[in-house]
Amino acid sequence: MTKVYVMASCPDCIEVKARLSDNPEYQIIDIGEHVRNLKEFLRLRDSSPEFVSIKARGSIGIPCFVAEDGSIRFEMDGLSPAAAQGSSLNFEERDLCETDGLSPAAAQGSSCSLDGKGC
Repeated sequence: MTKVYVMASCPDCIEVKARLSDNPEYQIIDIGEHVRNLKEFLRLRDSSPEFVSIKARGSIGIPCFVAEDGSIRFEMDGLSPAAAQGSSLNFEERDLCETDGLSPAAAQGSSCSLDGKGC
């Protein structure tokens, strides 16, 4: 089962959560729901080299996909076809937290970046 770390106030995570919530292949873990979830994510983030470039940009690193083999991804590309439903979303490379259709707080970038620039 792939673990998917998300947060309810992250615009990109909302889409991921909606697409994967009914799929038993994925365990959705909202890091904002309980401090236990946040600590689990922070341990992963602090010890995994995949997060180096994420942290350098001032980003959090969510949504984050952790496969059973321990590999870490930041996009839905490469997930099972049923999960991705033809999606080519790439959260690491695309411009995150675009203002189109987001809440005012999310449009201002206050939702998920340490520096207020987006996810």
